[in-house]
Amino acid sequence: MTGIKAKYTIKDFLPLIVIVVVILLFAVGTTLYSNQDWMFGMRMFMSGFFLVFGLLKASKLSDFAMAYQKYDLIAKRSTTYAFLYPFIEIGLGLLFFSWIASTLTLLLTIVLMLVSAVGVYKKLQQKEEIMCACLGTVFKVPMTWVTLAENLLMVGMATIMLLV
Repeated sequence: MTGIKAKYTIKDFLPLIVIVVVILLFAVGTTLYSNQDWMFGMRMFMSGFFLVFGLLKASKLSDFAMAYQKYDLIAKRSTTYAFLYPFIEIGLGLLFFSWIASTLTLLLTIVLMLVSAVGVYKKLQQKEEIMCACLGTVFKVPMTWVTLAENLLMVGMATIMLLV
């Protein structure tokens, strides 16, 4: 019996897994500590997600912008957007944390993450192997369906929060 070797292993995604687990622990911890509901927990997860991912992207801004322009639909057309994107994520993280302008925050999240998801989907369809810029260029994580799931998870969570 011949098996097909997996292209990527769990080791390739270890930085992403560790970061998401830490953010999840932050969200669960703050929710339990403050005796809040699951919606608060989702907000804290999204806040942590955008803050950490945005800061990682901003830490090597030029490298991130070049990597992001390879697959994001807007960044391909606007270098300015590619450079601003990490700060948009940081802003979203702060907005989720403070819950100021909640409806606008949720709508902006849905639009940004859907646009990003479409770009990721198109790149995955082309079967071109590139590194994902989701963690900036600090960590080398391959772009796979995990990247698409990441974006759609944010869309789903924002949609639930908007509708509930």
